[in-house]
Amino acid sequence: MPPHENESSLPNDVPQNVVYNLLHADCVCFDVDSTMITSEGIDELARYAGVIDQVEALTKKAMGGTMSFRDALTQRLNVIRPSQDMINSFLNETPGVITAGFKDVVRELNGRGTDVHLVSGGFERLIFHCAKQCDIPRENIHSNLLMFTSTGEYAGFDKTRMTSESMGKARVFKTLKEEMKYKRMVMIGDGMTDSEAKPPADIFIGFGGNVERAAVKEVSDWYIYSWMPLLNILRDAGKK
Repeated sequence: MPPHENESSLPNDVPQNVVYNLLHADCVCFDVDSTMITSEGIDELARYAGVIDQVEALTKKAMGGTMSFRDALTQRLNVIRPSQDMINSFLNETPGVITAGFKDVVRELNGRGTDVHLVSGGFERLIFHCAKQCDIPRENIHSNLLMFTSTGEYAGFDKTRMTSESMGKARVFKTLKEEMKYKRMVMIGDGMTDSEAKPPADIFIGFGGNVERAAVKEVSDWYIYSWMPLLNILRDAGKK
């Protein structure tokens, strides 16, 4: 974990607009890879397929903002070529690890009546198992979809999904605001594609608990290294 100051003091220093937006949000959206879970799902799939070196380099370019997301996604999947059998085996043998404290954050938000959504450039099939553990329903997952041939071989991904391209997360937010009539929304994630959701998101909170990215930290309204500072804000509000 990156070095950082004593996090128990962070909520005292958090910008007031962040506190206000968190406590008055209709909806809080989270990234999945390196945010809800401790790793990058596509990198783990690449490791399972034995092609991690090539794929990891492309992931870094995508998350650092030096390559368009769709180009990086296309290139990574062309290297992995995940079949349905590979996906099934991977999910059975390599379940994702949920970042410590994340379930507690979701529980606190749900208790406040705040809707929780996942907005991810990852793939629904890889995300759903972890989302279910956190009581996040499938209809609140906004992600990509792998496509296969009739014999189960890799055939690309659904390019009509908003999350399959750069600025896709902003489009998801715009759609949610229009369809769900949300007035105040928060985005939380570790990558530049997450920061692109503001606007329409009212604030963006950068998460560095698994991977610290300097470019993301720079554009965040608030930057945290664990879920505890955010939990403290939500729990303190519940006591008042």
